[in-house]
Amino acid sequence: MSFIAPISTDLLLSEAESQDLYLKLIEQLNKDFNLANEGVDFPKSISPDELKIQLHEKIYRLIQYKFAEYLNLLYVIDVSEEEVKKLDGSDLVVLAEDVAFLILKREWQKVWFRNNFK
Repeated sequence: MSFIAPISTDLLLSEAESQDLYLKLIEQLNKDFNLANEGVDFPKSISPDELKIQLHEKIYRLIQYKFAEYLNLLYVIDVSEEEVKKLDGSDLVVLAEDVAFLILKREWQKVWFRNNFK
């Protein structure tokens, strides 16, 4: 079984749900944000739509007000620097959405591999 990176946030979240790994994805997000000293506590009961909105808002605020912490978070999560550099930074709202997707994609990869290669 090989890992195929989802092409959108919605597809990623529905795939996580269909494989019963959505809660593990939330746990991974909480863990890595806390490791980066950007405490978030997404509840296990959070819906995929609400997770998407809250993650987007958190990234937006980090980019706008705490840029050094934002960069540290990307480093802790291990988001591809090349992928981030490819993004268009002219619109902060769109940038935050794109970065939130990259974060989810990387976290999903970690959860997926841990689940499939125990």
